[in-house]
Amino acid sequence: MKNFKKLVSESKSFNWDKWNLEKNLIKHKVRFQECEEVFFNMPFFRMILLTEKTVEQRYYAFGITDRKRKLTIVFTIRNEKIRVVSARDMSKKERRIYEKELEKIAEV
Repeated sequence: MKNFKKLVSESKSFNWDKWNLEKNLIKHKVRFQECEEVFFNMPFFRMILLTEKTVEQRYYAFGITDRKRKLTIVFTIRNEKIRVVSARDMSKKERRIYEKELEKIAEV
C-alpha cells in the first residue's frame, strides 16, 4: 500500500453519504465541515489501520478543528476520496495520546 500520508494528500475530495452526515451530527454533534478541517489542520496524527478483515481498510486519526475541537475520525479512502465513517470528540485516553504526540513534536 502507498505511504499513508501520500494517500491522504492525493485524495481529491471527500465522499459523504447522507446516513453518515446525519449520524455524526445527531449522535456526536459533529458537522461535516469540522471533519474536513481535521484533515487540513496541523497537527494531524495517528493514521492507524483499524482492521484488515473488512473489504476496505479503515483508519482513525486524531486532529483539531478550526475552533480547536479535538476529534477522532474513522475513515477509509475510496476512489481517491476520503470517506468519513464516524467522527466524535476524543476520549480522555485519546486526548492523552494526542498530547504525547504534541510533546514529541515540541521536542524536535
